[in-house]
Amino acid sequence: MKVKQILPVAVMAIATLTGCEGKKEMNTGIRPENMDLTAQKGADFYQYACGGWMKNNPLTDEYSRFGTFDQLAENNREQLKGLIGEIAAAQHEQGSVAQKIGDLYNLAMDIEKLNKDGMAPIKEDLDKINAITDKAGIIEAMAELAGSAYFQFYVGADIMDSKMNIFQLYQGGIGLGEKEYYIDTDEATTNIREGYKKHIVKMFQLIGQDEKTATKNMEAVMEIETRLAKKSFNAVEQRNPAANYHMLTLDELKKQIPGFDWEAYLNAVGVKGVTSMNVSQIEPVQEAVAIINSLPMDKQKAYLQWKLIDGAAAYLSEDFVAQNFDFYGKVLSGKKEDQPRWKKAVSTVNGVLGEAVGQMYVEKYFPAAAKERMVQLVKNLQVALGERIQALEWMGEETKAKAMEKLNTFYVKVGYPDKWKDYSSLNIEKDSYYANIKRAEKFVLNEMLEKAGKPVDIDEWHMTPQTVNAYYNPTTNEICFPAGILQYPFFDMNADDAFNYGAIGVVIGHEMTHGFDDQGRQFDKDGNLKDWWTAEDAERFNTRSKVLVDYFNKIEVLPGLQANGELTLGENIADHGGLQVSYQAYKNATKDTPLAEVDGLTPDQRFFLAYSGVWAGNIRDEQIRVYTKSDPHSLGRWRVNGALPHINAWYEAFGITESDPMYIAPAERASIW
Repeated sequence: MKVKQILPVAVMAIATLTGCEGKKEMNTGIRPENMDLTAQKGADFYQYACGGWMKNNPLTDEYSRFGTFDQLAENNREQLKGLIGEIAAAQHEQGSVAQKIGDLYNLAMDIEKLNKDGMAPIKEDLDKINAITDKAGIIEAMAELAGSAYFQFYVGADIMDSKMNIFQLYQGGIGLGEKEYYIDTDEATTNIREGYKKHIVKMFQLIGQDEKTATKNMEAVMEIETRLAKKSFNAVEQRNPAANYHMLTLDELKKQIPGFDWEAYLNAVGVKGVTSMNVSQIEPVQEAVAIINSLPMDKQKAYLQWKLIDGAAAYLSEDFVAQNFDFYGKVLSGKKEDQPRWKKAVSTVNGVLGEAVGQMYVEKYFPAAAKERMVQLVKNLQVALGERIQALEWMGEETKAKAMEKLNTFYVKVGYPDKWKDYSSLNIEKDSYYANIKRAEKFVLNEMLEKAGKPVDIDEWHMTPQTVNAYYNPTTNEICFPAGILQYPFFDMNADDAFNYGAIGVVIGHEMTHGFDDQGRQFDKDGNLKDWWTAEDAERFNTRSKVLVDYFNKIEVLPGLQANGELTLGENIADHGGLQVSYQAYKNATKDTPLAEVDGLTPDQRFFLAYSGVWAGNIRDEQIRVYTKSDPHSLGRWRVNGALPHINAWYEAFGITESDPMYIAPAERASIW
């Protein structure tokens, strides 16, 4: 059973230590070999700051995108490989965490067994679907066998009462993720859609169907997924919290979406005592029920079987894995070579037993002093953001007071959770790799369903400590910085404040600003969806935000493909705010002991170079297209070339003038935080 994993707003590559006190032999942290000194700073600052890194780190066949973020993730994966591999090589008591880690890793690595098993691990489930004769069977299959079919569910905080968890339905059921892949008619999207059709046919053939039957079943899948896609909210529409909240009693749900046995569905899912729920997007769920009530059973069984196959493919024999990569890796993302199996095995163990692995990771790689220093740096950034809020000329005193309340009640999480997850009820056995994935999904499902109708646990972490990322969660008003990114280029213990505030400082400021971006600002200090702004201040905020929307909408990321300023607005606001806030914090930190110019670079120049270096990377055109359709983050190049022209201090640091292509007149620059 696949369930939605709710992740708060993340920066994609962030978080680590702070504090520069007590360091010896201070350096600037800037590595000249990562720069391209032949590039014009005012024409392509990204190339100037990152060109050397990009040249020295070309894309390998394994990657569709490789940047400093991925490089750091690779370093962490090597560390995890050592920890997991050592455990997997030894014998452990049945039921112990070590046994679970070791056996799951060994099953993932056992190519001989995987190939011998072939499709056998999913045959029983496929047969169950094939035996369905009525809607009751469809409902049971949705809950037990193909959880991503038609629509989906999760248990999470009620955005109108953030202290309580509620059961929630949301759209789903489309294999390509975004509705545009089903309805856009440009050549690139059409080619992807045709590739998806061929992929579905080949996957059906791998379970023993002849080409004619497989093609017929593919057509049924596309019919259903296309209908669902047309009614689905696009990525921009999903960013509006109020438009994605419809609290209905069970009786109201039956009246608004009739023709579906909702009690049977809830019982099959395993949730208890639900009398009301949030239906995030009503129209797609209505369409799903209409499909269930109208299409022939053979089409629906084909669709359910496809959802099962698609979810299981990565855990089956090499022919399934290869075909899966042929579409999702090559066609969709532009990769040329799949990851080696050990990387996938580490990722699986890391996903299934993440906090158990994280506990080992922290003990070996995360010193206690690092956590203390990170907490202090966060406090420094909070002070700077507070100063900027108080100095805003466009925000009224009433809104400022409430903004300061929200800022001062941020719940800060650093490094790792205080209480580790208990995996005692998760059994890992030696029957098959896929069978254990099913058990792991059931474990996650039961853990989630237990929360329904109960208070939110604010101490729960939504990322493991070894994750190379960070997040802001609006319903708990928390910012979280896992231990996993405690490495260059995000933080350098021996670098000066210009570097560390430019890199990790901006990351921290970015997460804080998410509390006040176009989405986060709609939640109050307690995490409830509530309009705490005066109408005048809200209008001024929207006017200033629109500057970023319009600016990014004009960026051409590929010939004929524009960036999506609406989709990326929240992240662009957070980058803008992170730069402004961290620059002020850096100035506060160095006002009594100014830093010197080193190697021809002033401290301010080093600040902006450190920021830019975080986003160094290479990316294939196919992946650019995927991100532009679905990712709320701007591409790395534009998190530099799109963000910095709106920062006044950047112009001063590098002497950018009207003659430079990146120049924006002061009156046309975004000015929010």
